[in-house]
Amino acid sequence: MVLRAWNVVVLVAVSGLWLASGTQREKPVLAETPSALQPLEAKVAMQPNDAAATRELAQAYLDARSPGLALSVVERSPAIVRHAPQVEHVYARALLDQGRANEALTAERQVLAQCEDGSSCDSWLIASATRRADILQQLVQLGIEDAQAHPEASAIAYHNATREARLSLQ
Repeated sequence: MVLRAWNVVVLVAVSGLWLASGTQREKPVLAETPSALQPLEAKVAMQPNDAAATRELAQAYLDARSPGLALSVVERSPAIVRHAPQVEHVYARALLDQGRANEALTAERQVLAQCEDGSSCDSWLIASATRRADILQQLVQLGIEDAQAHPEASAIAYHNATREARLSLQ
């Protein structure tokens, strides 16, 4: 009889915990509303060879804090689009956000090499790629693959890459 009483107590306790726990609801993949991304996704689907549209969509995914989707968009695009300097620059940012600093440095160096070889690169892209390549170089030298996992060391790498020396003539 005592064993049955214990069984009933345990069954009631487990049932109570189960009822109090609630259910898990689905969660959106993107924090941003999908309606803002739908036109960009449709544009890339309709024009897969449009490098500007691919760059915009990948940047929108990065802005929505979904670097995996940005990587997917770039990696699945045609080679001519994937190797465009503007797309490669966004790809490097997505790699960095995914914790792959060494690969991001390689991608940024490819952007700079393409810009030196005569690709149509505006001055903003060259300046941004140069700055990011310098920062990534410092991250790699310090042995940091994931900048978000090591914020203190990432700050040191950033300061090392961006410090300036000034001369004053007297």
